[in-house]
Amino acid sequence: MANNKIYQFYAELDDFEPVIWRRFQVKSDVTIARLGYIVQILFEMRASHLMAIEVDRGKNILKDIPKLKDIPILNDISIRYEIPSKGSDMFPDPEARIEDATKIKLHAAVSKEGDELQLNYDFGDDWWVLLKLEKIFSDKDLPDAELPQALDGAGFGIVEDVGGTWGLTELAKAFKKKKGADYKDFCEWVGIKNFDFAVFDLDDMNFRLKKIPRIYKQIYEDKLYPTKKSIELIERKYLQKKS
Repeated sequence: MANNKIYQFYAELDDFEPVIWRRFQVKSDVTIARLGYIVQILFEMRASHLMAIEVDRGKNILKDIPKLKDIPILNDISIRYEIPSKGSDMFPDPEARIEDATKIKLHAAVSKEGDELQLNYDFGDDWWVLLKLEKIFSDKDLPDAELPQALDGAGFGIVEDVGGTWGLTELAKAFKKKKGADYKDFCEWVGIKNFDFAVFDLDDMNFRLKKIPRIYKQIYEDKLYPTKKSIELIERKYLQKKS
């Protein structure tokens, strides 16, 4: 049973309209890295780029105790959790302390309802997902196997290598028109002629949350290339088999 604390988050893709969002629950003792894998899955990120999670601890403290705003150090406590890799030092953040995301537990990074953090994925396209810790609770009747779990959401998610939120906006416009050079180019890019940006299948997402985090761990932490079976799972080939 889930005897540890359970964290409920609201997550939203930054700088995109209409809003793409998720509400989900996760155990508080997962690593920061595993939280990153979960958020990637929720927003259709395929573990093909570097990621980091940032926590502005000063901001989180000042939300609760605003009278401390004049203490300089509280305005400059930013931690960036990264997974060690050969490429991670290519994008240094001089204003943040860097820590190993595979070594730190989630509850050590955020511990109060209202605390916030951000996932940064693909430092070229520069996707950001903003997360707010909505609720902390215990549920002895909830099996550990049920976590993580998505509760609700809206919007499909990102499309890899499309050029960030600007490119995603252009892609959405093209598929809405379903004609013109841009539409043709994007059809070739994503490999389909119809794309529903409003779709969010809760049951399918929860299926993926139980299967894919271990694959992303193998990619990021164990430095293993995914197997053909893993790639087919990530790319939803199982839906084609069902149909």
